[in-house]
Amino acid sequence: MTIYFLGGGNMAEAIAGGLVRQGGYQIHIVNRGAEKRERLAKSLGVAVSEKLPALNAEDILVLAVKPQDMQAACAGVETNGALVLSVAAGLSVNTLSSYLNDTRRIIRTMPNTPGRVGLGVSGLFAADGASDADKQAAEEVMSAIGQVVWLEDEAQIHAITGITGSGPAYVFYLMNALQEAALAQGFDNETARQLSLATFKGAVGLAEQGGEDFIVLQQNVTSKGGTTFAALETFKERKVAQAIGAGVDACVARSKEIAQQFEGGK
Repeated sequence: MTIYFLGGGNMAEAIAGGLVRQGGYQIHIVNRGAEKRERLAKSLGVAVSEKLPALNAEDILVLAVKPQDMQAACAGVETNGALVLSVAAGLSVNTLSSYLNDTRRIIRTMPNTPGRVGLGVSGLFAADGASDADKQAAEEVMSAIGQVVWLEDEAQIHAITGITGSGPAYVFYLMNALQEAALAQGFDNETARQLSLATFKGAVGLAEQGGEDFIVLQQNVTSKGGTTFAALETFKERKVAQAIGAGVDACVARSKEIAQQFEGGK
């Protein structure tokens, strides 16, 4: 079995890199750019080529090109029964199937950027042509870059895009806000960054270790009338939580709009 990557972008490199670190996989990356192929071959030690070789039924084809380039990239591709794993946002099973001679042995996944350091989370949805063995194979591939969550309905891809797919950007937004607040309090740039980064890292570590609800952890460091209480009351007045929820809603709605564009507005 060989795991082929159609496209050598950041996510393909992250997944392939995770698989290389685990060991035991034959990996082949297909990319049009010669310079990129040379770099991937050197950094990952994997096979590379400009064109996709002939596939076998036991192979896995990871579709990792940009959604707008997918149809052209799939032109002439014969899956020959291989399992197709797509990381392309906005392209439904039906759309992908139409690009690949109606194969239904497809699993869609929505990973996120922390997968580049092995701390990602990926939502997976299996089409009706994928077997339990296919699901296990896809889970093994995506587990190379972090956690895996299975989705029962393809529409949930939009929801997980709004939570984990785009979620790291929300965290970086808040990290930057705390850094800016530290600067406003007189700290220099390096210290302000360090304070924000350490605060988020420590809070996540504490939450993982204890397993308590986030609201309980919040209450544990909040004394009524105290300093933390003053900050949280301000957040409530400014409706920060509602704003985050509205942002997630907007992300999910945009994900649905993009999917409709690829499906011809259907």
